[in-house]
Amino acid sequence: MKLTDKVRILHLIEAATEAISFLDDKSLEDLYADRKLALALIKEIEIIGEAASKISKKLHTEYSNIPWKEIIGMRNHLTHVYFDINYKMIWKTIKFDLPPLLQEMKKINVED
Repeated sequence: MKLTDKVRILHLIEAATEAISFLDDKSLEDLYADRKLALALIKEIEIIGEAASKISKKLHTEYSNIPWKEIIGMRNHLTHVYFDINYKMIWKTIKFDLPPLLQEMKKINVED
């Protein structure tokens, strides 16, 4: 089964929504203190980056306002440099970068 851009966008939206909700009432200190929370957030960001990496070049070009390269790069960093993860960067990304990205993702109209 070939996953379409539409399905990948839905995966991205779901992972971003979950990451934002996981941090809804949490502080940076909570993230440092809760290993399960940290691992859940890292996984959600990995899912976002993996979904973004599988979206067609056509869609990347059409929605060039979205920082596809940075999204994919963060996924790669978290996956391959697992021993050097900056929790403050994770927290800032989810608190400040994901909400506007989520809004942009919801505007994407992809045909089946």
